Amino acid sequence: MSNAATDYYELLDVSRTATPEEIKKAYRRLARELHPDVNPDLEHQEKFKMVTAAYEVLSDPEKRQMYDLGGDPLSNRGGGGFSGGFDFSDVMGAFFGGRGQSRGPRGRARRGQDALISITIDLPAAVFGEEKEIAVDTAIACEKCTGSGLAAGTEPVTCIMCKGHGELQSVQQSFLGQVMTSRPCPACQGYGTTIPHPCIECSGQGRVRHRRNLTIAIPAGVDTGTRIQLQSQGEAGPNGGPAGDLYIEIVVRGHELFERQGDQLHCVITIPMTSAALGTSINIETLDGPEEIAVAAGTQSGAVVTVKNRGASRLRSNTRGDLFVHVNVETPRKLTPDQQELLKQLAQLRDEKPNEIVTRSDSTGVFSRLKEAFTNK
Repeated sequence: MSNAATDYYELLDVSRTATPEEIKKAYRRLARELHPDVNPDLEHQEKFKMVTAAYEVLSDPEKRQMYDLGGDPLSNRGGGGFSGGFDFSDVMGAFFGGRGQSRGPRGRARRGQDALISITIDLPAAVFGEEKEIAVDTAIACEKCTGSGLAAGTEPVTCIMCKGHGELQSVQQSFLGQVMTSRPCPACQGYGTTIPHPCIECSGQGRVRHRRNLTIAIPAGVDTGTRIQLQSQGEAGPNGGPAGDLYIEIVVRGHELFERQGDQLHCVITIPMTSAALGTSINIETLDGPEEIAVAAGTQSGAVVTVKNRGASRLRSNTRGDLFVHVNVETPRKLTPDQQELLKQLAQLRDEKPNEIVTRSDSTGVFSRLKEAFTNK
């Protein structure tokens, strides 16, 4: 081993057969004990750097293999050979991008994630639109620290390891020559600063979970599956970052009278045989209120009466579809002797034969017409 004086396994207090999870767990434990924010003296700072270097090697499979074979992945000499442990993008950056050009620390504030919730509304609300109050569980900016993540009266501290750069640079020897690579600082996660005194309310995240009420406007014409976007009403971003968007997915509850197909509404009414034969006017209930429709004399079961502009609204339009009223003619099941006699007389007057089958070439069957009405509209 080229660096016999340094035993990375001993520094992390793990065995040479330790798993990656065991190595990570050991490093986290030691980092909490030795971090300069906790122990600012030089002795602990130096040991913290050594422990971090040990973790850098043992957490990388290629560097660990090279170390186990006697090389030192962190040495400028690279153990006398090609380790294969660098990123090709770092090589290109070193030769064509200014040799290890620093990208600088990254900001803590980031945009929050978008949120999606589902709400169920009634058919009238979908047709006409409405304002609805909903409860939303999302992350919001912490009021105690106003999203900064800092305890009152404190400020972020420049990272001792990277001196505020947010990254560490190292020089490695490769078959192309010396290559300078950069990696995020493990002490500050690339931010360039640390928060020694985080806000106790949000644990330094700058946001907390909270239930809040929103009043949303549901536009006329929405249907199941429609999504409404509310900008900046989603998850608040970490450390004061902008909030994501909130999406409301609509589910329309079924109706006891009407079936919706796009911008059309369908319903079924049942009328007596005599009304169908003689014709009549009937008041039906629509989503707009009572509506009078005319049933023509001789109406057959399966006939459809169209009521204009009483269907569903069209989304982002001031127009509406139609209401289709499907007529079902009820044949009486129980007749008194007098009623039976009157029907026999009617049959004789119409010259109808009891066993005769009447076919009409210009009329489809009841079930066919109902099927067409619900599939072709």
